[in-house]
Amino acid sequence: MDDCAAMPSRLTVCGEMEVYMTFVQIVEYETDRADEIAALMGKRRDDAMASGERPPFTQLLVTQDRDNPKRYLSIIEFPSYDEAMANSGRPETDAMAKELTALCTRGPIYHNLEVIDRA
Repeated sequence: MDDCAAMPSRLTVCGEMEVYMTFVQIVEYETDRADEIAALMGKRRDDAMASGERPPFTQLLVTQDRDNPKRYLSIIEFPSYDEAMANSGRPETDAMAKELTALCTRGPIYHNLEVIDRA
C-alpha cells in the first residue's frame, strides 16, 4: 500500500483512484422463527419507504448458514461509523432490535467492523 495515502473521512487514495472506506455491522443470530423475522424486517422497510425515508445503509445482505440452518448473519454496510451509530440510536431501530431479540433462540450478537480494504 506504498502508493496509497489515507485521507480524512476514510478516503484512501491509490494512484489515480479514490476509494471511500465504509463501516459494516454484522448481526449474528439463531432462530427457528425466520419467517417472522423476515416479516419484521420487511415491515420496517415498508414503513420507512412509505414515509419517504431513505435507508441509512448502502447495502444489506441477509444470509443463512448452510451448516447450521438456524444461524443467520445480516451484513449491513453503512457509509460511515457515525451514520451507523446514528441509525442505532433511533427509537425505531431500538424497537426493531428488541423485537428481533424476542424472536431469537441465540443472540443477536453485533459485530462492528471498519472496512480497511475493498477489491
